Amino acid sequence: MPQKVALKDQLNGFVPTEKAAGIFGFIAKGSALIPQSKLEPMSAPTKEFTFWANTPSAYWVGEGKRIKTSVATFLTAKMEAHKIGVIIPCTKEKLNDTTISVFEEMKEPIGDAIQQKFDMAGLFGIDSPFKFNIFDNAVKNNMFIVDGTNEGASGKGALDLDVSDVMALVEEEGLDVNGFIAHTGIKNRLRKLRDGDGNQLYVIGTDTTDFYNVPITFAKGKASFDREKAQLFAGDWSKSLVGVYQGLEYEVLKEATLQDTLWTDGKPLSLAEQDMIALKVTARFAFLPVNEKAFAVLATKGTTPGQLVDIPLQSFPSNTVSGNTFIFAAAPTAGNSYKYLVGDALTMPKYHEVLKTEDGWAAWDGKAEIAAEDNEVIIVAETDGTGQAVKAGKAVIKVKP
Repeated sequence: MPQKVALKDQLNGFVPTEKAAGIFGFIAKGSALIPQSKLEPMSAPTKEFTFWANTPSAYWVGEGKRIKTSVATFLTAKMEAHKIGVIIPCTKEKLNDTTISVFEEMKEPIGDAIQQKFDMAGLFGIDSPFKFNIFDNAVKNNMFIVDGTNEGASGKGALDLDVSDVMALVEEEGLDVNGFIAHTGIKNRLRKLRDGDGNQLYVIGTDTTDFYNVPITFAKGKASFDREKAQLFAGDWSKSLVGVYQGLEYEVLKEATLQDTLWTDGKPLSLAEQDMIALKVTARFAFLPVNEKAFAVLATKGTTPGQLVDIPLQSFPSNTVSGNTFIFAAAPTAGNSYKYLVGDALTMPKYHEVLKTEDGWAAWDGKAEIAAEDNEVIIVAETDGTGQAVKAGKAVIKVKP
């Protein structure tokens, strides 16, 4: 792309190479997950590779003796790049600026939006296209300690001992912890930790920040880390693979209505009405943890990982339609959705169970009335982006006669 081309003369295409590199650098710097992980080059949207499932054995061999055949297992893994996009409204005057200057100005909001979405997807599976995530893998394999498990001298939880136990879970699998990922809200607790000689366990260096002499990175903002689920991750991050396919693509939007962006009147932003444009930028990222037991989590105090979170439900008769009920439930977590099941004798789903239409589960927007019979039972389940149940509640139905 010519260096001096105006945005109005190139309304879509790839972000100029030098600016794309800067944006990717900003994404990597702002992310907690990407710097810890191993970057895997991708020349296609999917990449398959083979790795050792276990280490081959060596044998002592006597002179003239036959060498035993080593038994080793190979596994094949596949990484798939998924598109992630961000839309940034801006004034129409930007059309007269060069693409170089526009993306230089926009690199911070573009980078922030992408890295926050990527971290939340890779760490927690929230609004995620990826098949696996660190938190759910750890919970499934009982690789977690609940914050406050160990008691300190003051009677309060001993964070340093809890984290040591989290590290031990990884070490028991024959792996070393080479990094932590945490949220920024835990920094104050870390700063107060001391060893037996009064030395800080949490050390802020010039280039790296260490805890237990292991590098620690912090997720940027609450949009990057689900504090209701976890406080900290520990792991062998060489088993966490991140791939990037192709460069950054962009498109200038002129007539769209941005449903998720509200104008000052509280209504979705109409670009045409406000005489604005928007810049849509997309990238393709892949993520794959290749060893489920390479990571452990310090779960948030008061939580029970691996169990469905309860959804308080209430059923009220419809005000208008006979045979209908109105179900009151709080809105699902962003990126999640509701499904419901009605019957006489129902069993609650299991954590991470996939709820299928053929088993009677139906989608629900959280608002529409539901047709049923009086005194039947309803289960409402919240499913994540992969369709797995994470929350559920049950109520006895009351309908309008």
